[in-house]
Amino acid sequence: MLKDIFLRLCEQYSGDLPLISQYWDEIVRAYSGKKRYYHNLQHLHHLYQELEPVRDQILNRNALLFSLFYHDIVYISHRKDNEEQSALVAQERLISLGVPGAVIQLCMHHIHATKVHQQDEDPDTNLFTDADLSILGADWNTYERYFKHVRKEYALFPYFLYKKGRKQALLHFLEMPGIYKTAHFRQLYEEQARNNLQAELQLL
Repeated sequence: MLKDIFLRLCEQYSGDLPLISQYWDEIVRAYSGKKRYYHNLQHLHHLYQELEPVRDQILNRNALLFSLFYHDIVYISHRKDNEEQSALVAQERLISLGVPGAVIQLCMHHIHATKVHQQDEDPDTNLFTDADLSILGADWNTYERYFKHVRKEYALFPYFLYKKGRKQALLHFLEMPGIYKTAHFRQLYEEQARNNLQAELQLL
């Protein structure tokens, strides 16, 4: 499904099918890396499913879809510039496909926003970052599997360092006035997300 979505998306701007196929293969390789326990193709599929119910609210769907495919294309746990590097990869690929500059800039903006998940002036950005955080409001078993996968992605770090960083991340979200910025996602996930985050915090 994801492949068909990506191909149709790119074909709106370019007829270079070998290049488009090359870019899809690049996405598959990136998200299928051995250390991708959570930030993988399943994450992209989940994100797409979360965005479909709010499809009618999205102002620029193509920019949002490009963001979906590229927002974690660079993901190295010990680096702090994954979002910036992912946005640059997206920019390079979209320029070569002939995507208009305005769409590229929106895509890069959405990707950058996943670094802090703060309220944004762009409504599409809020939908995208909310969908990206939807896992926080999943049922406990799904959430537990998620944070265990995140720990595996950070296996490079000894537990005492991981624990410190993870606590900071959990508190970052818990201290927000609202984890979710849109009414749709807030209604679905806010309460459960806060319960999950508090429960994980107690386990650390």
